[in-house]
Amino acid sequence: MINPFKKNAKLVLSNGFIFPGFSFGSSGTAVGEIVFNTGMTGYQEVITDPSYYGQILTFTYPEIGNTGINSEDSESSGCVKGIIVRNYSSNNSNWRSLKNFNEWLVEKNIIGLYGIDTRALVKILRSSGSMNGVITSEERTEESCIKLINKTPKMEGLNLSKVVSTKKQYFWRNPTETSFDLRKRYSEKPNTLKVVAIDFGIKKSILNRLVSHGCEILVLPSQSSLNDVLSNNPDGIFFSNGPGDPSSVSEGIDLAKSLIEYGEIPMFGICLGHQIFGIALGGSTYKLPFGHRGLNHPCGENNQIEITSQNHGFAIDPNSLSKEIVKITHYNLNDSTVAGLEVNNKPIFSVQYHPEAGPGPHDSDYLFKKFVSLMLERC
Repeated sequence: MINPFKKNAKLVLSNGFIFPGFSFGSSGTAVGEIVFNTGMTGYQEVITDPSYYGQILTFTYPEIGNTGINSEDSESSGCVKGIIVRNYSSNNSNWRSLKNFNEWLVEKNIIGLYGIDTRALVKILRSSGSMNGVITSEERTEESCIKLINKTPKMEGLNLSKVVSTKKQYFWRNPTETSFDLRKRYSEKPNTLKVVAIDFGIKKSILNRLVSHGCEILVLPSQSSLNDVLSNNPDGIFFSNGPGDPSSVSEGIDLAKSLIEYGEIPMFGICLGHQIFGIALGGSTYKLPFGHRGLNHPCGENNQIEITSQNHGFAIDPNSLSKEIVKITHYNLNDSTVAGLEVNNKPIFSVQYHPEAGPGPHDSDYLFKKFVSLMLERC
């Protein structure tokens, strides 16, 4: 018997599969690429990660919402288009919780679907690849949903970073729980390092981690020019994470090419920034079947392994990189995709994963120390 207090909803995939379920969060219809995240914790950080822009997120962990929402863990003001869960908790129990999960979803206009077999859905996405789909709590026919899906562009070719990027530059000096200057552990130089961060969809926790390592951050829009960057006399340059197809971010690729050719300023890129570096160095990228989205991806080389947090749907083709120019420093040990690189004879490096542990393990925090060390060598 159907519970009369539950509002019916459904998921329709582009391949015709339909998953009937129930609505929570905001009501309405959301269309986008259906992807899945395997993390067991950190749903607030994941939902507000700008790298998910334009997507509908499926959680493989069955119980979501039980710790509520707090005022500290959101990575940005933006959110995913919708979420799909097996069960959602309307009761929150956590000492930091300030708001009910469902109420927060309504405020953020995030459409939710629960009560479906998320294991079956993930099996489809793993075998057929990520695909566009619709979740709706409205009275829509399968045919109307398919028409809506067909009108929605696929992720390939989409430059979404310019949508989520800041429109104006700003300074980030927010204190954090670890705001003591970590540079004191490995440097006696007192001056704060000035970093220009190019925002392709940057996360708050990344900015906070750079501050914790003794950096003052000037955040610039994704479409900034070489002059915009160099006129600020940065000690280092950071290329952030972000959504969409890296090959379409022409302004970021052109900027990276110019800065790499300039070659004197330490540069650090993550996720989309890593892919932009790869393209700027003469490489190419391709779309992964279902991407890497979770908190337990092993990466490394030469018996040095770190467990990483990842969120991306594209990867660099290793065969497209010249060994005379680039050294691959990390591989994803699940599928041998490129997870890290550095430019030969230049203070430039990048990784495919998110090293700031928001959410995720702390194995990769040394990368911030490496970035700071490169800057200190040139001060």
